[in-house]
Amino acid sequence: MASYLFLAAFPAALLIAAATDLHDFKIPNWVSASLLFAYVAAGVSLGAPASVMVEGLILGAIVLVAGFALFAARFFGGGDAKLFAACAPWIGLHQYIEYLTATAIAGGAFALIILAFRRTPVLPVYAHAPWILRMHQNQNELPYGVAISIGGLMTFSQTPFFKMAFAG
Repeated sequence: MASYLFLAAFPAALLIAAATDLHDFKIPNWVSASLLFAYVAAGVSLGAPASVMVEGLILGAIVLVAGFALFAARFFGGGDAKLFAACAPWIGLHQYIEYLTATAIAGGAFALIILAFRRTPVLPVYAHAPWILRMHQNQNELPYGVAISIGGLMTFSQTPFFKMAFAG
């Protein structure tokens, strides 16, 4: 039963990451830290082989290095890099290309939606939701945590821990 609780931390953390990035253009560090903690806890409670857990952690470290390189090149935000790295162990090496593809498709669709939204006139109702006004006026940023989260949610059922919990 505890393994299901730890397993549920992945989609819950992704929803929180998407919401906070959309609202504040920031992903709190505690979200990524929670994902890592829950990964280890879920693996232990599911009885995952050490090789699977270590492979996931190594993948996460590699993705973190790549993410910080993208951050240094100003392609990515720091929170996005950390969220990508925290998701990597959950996704696993064998599903990572599917995850990147789903994230890229979600990111492209989301970018088109935001671009279309930013071309519309500012409505007076935006004054009641300052985050919507920020989203409309902030022409240089895209809360990519939304796409990262969508990619993770789309591929969650293919992750090693999900399969261990539900496919036997």
